[in-house]
Amino acid sequence: MITAFAQSGVRAGLTGLLATALLGLPMLAGAAVPATPVMTIYKFNGPLETPYYNIGANGPGSRAGSLPQGTSVIPCLVIRNGRALTDAKGTPYVGFEVVVNPSKDKGQAATRKFERTFAEREALKVKNHHCDSSVRHVLNVRDLYVLKKPPFFDPSGKGDPAAAEREGKTELDKIVRVFHNSPECAAVDQDAIGRRARLERAWDRFIAKHDGRWDATTLARAKHLDYAMRTAIFEGHLDRGCTAYGACERNVVVLSIRNRGVGQCLKRQGCSFPGDFQGIASDVGQYNIWDAYLTQISGLTSCYLRTDLAKQGDYDLYQGIYSQSVGDAETILYGGTPALATVFPGTNLNELTELRHYYHPPAMGKCFPQHDRVEYMSGAVAENGADHVLIANARIKVGDRVGSGYRFKEFRFDQEGPLDAVRIEDNYPGFIVDGRKVSLGGGGGCTPYGVSSGCRFSNVGRYRRTPSWLTAGKPLALNCRINDRGASCSGSGREQSVTVGGACDIDMMPVSRVH
Repeated sequence: MITAFAQSGVRAGLTGLLATALLGLPMLAGAAVPATPVMTIYKFNGPLETPYYNIGANGPGSRAGSLPQGTSVIPCLVIRNGRALTDAKGTPYVGFEVVVNPSKDKGQAATRKFERTFAEREALKVKNHHCDSSVRHVLNVRDLYVLKKPPFFDPSGKGDPAAAEREGKTELDKIVRVFHNSPECAAVDQDAIGRRARLERAWDRFIAKHDGRWDATTLARAKHLDYAMRTAIFEGHLDRGCTAYGACERNVVVLSIRNRGVGQCLKRQGCSFPGDFQGIASDVGQYNIWDAYLTQISGLTSCYLRTDLAKQGDYDLYQGIYSQSVGDAETILYGGTPALATVFPGTNLNELTELRHYYHPPAMGKCFPQHDRVEYMSGAVAENGADHVLIANARIKVGDRVGSGYRFKEFRFDQEGPLDAVRIEDNYPGFIVDGRKVSLGGGGGCTPYGVSSGCRFSNVGRYRRTPSWLTAGKPLALNCRINDRGASCSGSGREQSVTVGGACDIDMMPVSRVH
C-alpha cells in the first residue's frame, strides 16, 4: 500500500488523508501545502540505470544500488539537524518510495497503479515534505521529472492475421498489418524496457518465418515502411487525427526520413546503408520519440493495428491515421523522385529532395520574456520555520528577498491552442526558497511562437526557443491535397488542400538546405 510520508515523524496512511481531501472535510492541523507529486527517473537518451545512494552524515553516502529509467517514485526531503540534505549548491538529494519499477511491474496493473497514485498525490495536502525515519536511500533530484503519462502496454488478446491482410491496400500494407497481428509483434510490449531492440528482433523473426511467402526485398520494404509510419504517427500531433493538416504533417515526417536515406546516407543520422529507413526513423538522436523511456509511455512500438483492438481506447484513432497515411508514405519512400510531386503538388522537386529537417515550435523550450522574475527550479528546498518543502521540476515567480532566500509563488501554465494560459498560485505561503537556486538572470533565445524572429504577429500567445540550425536553412512550405476525415478519423472524407510550413507556421516548421 502506498503511504504518505510522515509529518513530524508520524506515518500517516494515504487513504485517510485522501478521503479527507476529497470529501472536503477539515485537513490535519498544519496540512496546507501540496504533497510532493509522483516523479519519474528520466534522462533523454541516457544510461538505462540511475544510481541511488545511502544517506551519509552530511550528504549522499556510498552508492546503494540503481533503478531503471522510467521508474516512478514519491520523493521526500531527508532532514538532518534541522536542515534538508543538499549538495553545496543547494540541490537536494531526496528520499523516495517506488511507485512503478519498469523492470518488475508490467501490464494494465502497472498502468492503473501509476494513474491512481498520481491522482492521489495531486489531491493530497500535507504539512511538509519530510521523509519519515524508515527512509534509507536518496536520489539526485535532477534525475526526476513530473511526467504524467502512465506506462503503456497493449491489452491482452490476439488479432486475426488473415483479416488484417484483407484490409491492406498494397502488398507492403498487407505485410505490415500481418506483422502487427503476429505473435512476434505481441512479444515487443510485454515488458517496458528494451522495446526498441525487441521490435527490431521481432521483425527479424517475422521475416525469417515468412521468407518463403514473400521475397526478401518486399519483406524488408514492409519493415522499413512500418518504422516510417510509426515515427510519422507519433512524431505528429495525435489530436489532429485525420485532418488534412495532420496527414500532411505526417507526409513531411516521412519525406525527411526518405531524404536522409536517398541521395545521402549519414551514419550520424542513423543511416547504415542507402535506403535504411528503419535505422533513420528509429535513431533516437534524430527522432526523439524513440528514446528508451518514451517508448515505455507511448504506443510507438505496440501492435496498434491488431484487429481485436479496433474499437478500444486510442487504437481506433491510430488505425484510422495509419490507413489514411500509409499510401502516401509508400509513395514517398518507394515511388521514386517524380512521384513526390503527386504527394506534394506545386513544390519544386529540388526543394522537396533537400528537406531533411523540421521541428514543432510548440514543443520547443518554453520561455516567458513577458513575465519578470520567472525561474525554472530543477530542484530546490524552501523553508518555513522547521518545515521544509521540495520545489522541483517547476517554475516559480520570485518575490522579495528574505534573509538567504526569496518569497515565491508557483508559476504555472496550460497550453491552450496558440496560447500559454498563465496562472500564479500561492501554494506555499510563508515558505522561503533557497537563494542559492535563484539567479534572476532572465532568459534569452526566445521568439514569438518559436519561429523566425522576422515573423510579425498582432498578438503573441506564447514564446519558444528555436533550434540552432534554423538560420542555416530555408523554411519550406509544402502543399498537400488530402481527404480530410476530421480529428476523430470518423468522417467520410472531403478532399482539401492544405499547406504545412513556411516561414511563420507556428505548428510545424520544415527546413531545407540544412547540412
